Amino acid sequence: MRAWSDFFADAVTSCGSIQWCLIYVLALGEACPRRVKTGAVAGQKGIFAMGNDRLGMGWGMAGGTTLASIEEVRDAALLAEQSGFKSYWVSHAAGVESVAALACLGNDFPGIKEVGTSVVPLYGRHPFGLAQLVRTAQNAVGGRFTLGVGTGNQGFVDGKLGLTWGKPFTYTREFMDALQPLLNGEPADSIGELVSAHAELGIEAEPTPILLAALGPRMLRFAGGRLQGTTLGQCGPKTIANYILPHLSEGAEAAERVTPPRVLALVRINVTEDISGAKTLAREIASYYQAIPSYSNATKHEGLDDPSDLHLIGSWQQILDGLAAYGDAGATDLRIQVAAHDEISREKSYRALADYLT
Repeated sequence: MRAWSDFFADAVTSCGSIQWCLIYVLALGEACPRRVKTGAVAGQKGIFAMGNDRLGMGWGMAGGTTLASIEEVRDAALLAEQSGFKSYWVSHAAGVESVAALACLGNDFPGIKEVGTSVVPLYGRHPFGLAQLVRTAQNAVGGRFTLGVGTGNQGFVDGKLGLTWGKPFTYTREFMDALQPLLNGEPADSIGELVSAHAELGIEAEPTPILLAALGPRMLRFAGGRLQGTTLGQCGPKTIANYILPHLSEGAEAAERVTPPRVLALVRINVTEDISGAKTLAREIASYYQAIPSYSNATKHEGLDDPSDLHLIGSWQQILDGLAAYGDAGATDLRIQVAAHDEISREKSYRALADYLT
């Protein structure tokens, strides 16, 4: 078996000069003490217990990194498996098609218990085509696939796809009216204002859970009531505790669901002594997302003068303290992204994570 350092070296080489390419997903494990929150979503408290089944790593974009080949996806997945992670997430940008890539590679890393996307945009697709692709992937990976989806944003839909952005909530709800039964192996028979489907699939596969990239109140209530949960970006602990969870819980309670929704939150970290250099990169990344209204609106709930302060920067102990705050706020999973501004900080961040998790 190859050493962790060999996989790490290959992964960094394939990533080239991109400064932030690995996304580590840490789940707050069952061994953590729980603090029950008001509503249907239960939070967890304290530093995370490692070695649980929802500990994973992802690879992909967030500000520019794209996976240019199946080989890059494989290298990152093998790195995740070798490092002991139990889930692996592929982003969906302008590189390889994330669902197709995971369908191709699922049997190459049997030690990974969950593979998923973060996230597939719904605009430009039809529920039948997406369901056919996802159920094929689910069949290929033996029931380990989780679908992360989102509407995207107006700049992406109008500018890149040449489509008309309008009524994103209606579009998402109607899309799910057709997609969910198809992913569960049932016929779809829905007529909507924007999305309709009358179809069924003959693909043998387990049902596929769905996480929705949700930031608006209606989307969050919908995710809490209809789907397996939400995947978040640009949301700090205060935002999760005071904005995300109340809306998510409201939807969960209205649906009388028994299992609390998953709350997968993105956190960017940089283990470094060069605080100035780290903040420069953090501001560059934050400016990209602040130009998107849904993200900038979500950031306001955190009460930060500088949105780049969402990045956790400093010593590894400072990083751990920051991560624990997300668990206390009610996040069930963390997608931790190394956002390093130089090779030294990048290496420190990866090594700190590896030492902590193994």
